[in-house]
Amino acid sequence: MRVTVDSGACVGAGLCVLTAPEVFDQDPEDGIATAIDEDVPPELVPLAREARAVCPVEAIGLTDD
Repeated sequence: MRVTVDSGACVGAGLCVLTAPEVFDQDPEDGIATAIDEDVPPELVPLAREARAVCPVEAIGLTDD
């Protein structure tokens, strides 16, 4: 599975980082989230899906490889 973060939509709430710190990171200056690696290992897919669900602005995209 691949993960993307729409940096233009991200408001820096940080819920993705709190939910899946193995998948997401947050810029310390502006708070915008980024994917640590676009390719999500199978064992982290449930966390990535949960992070997408809690994102208040739906800035996280997940696609199957």
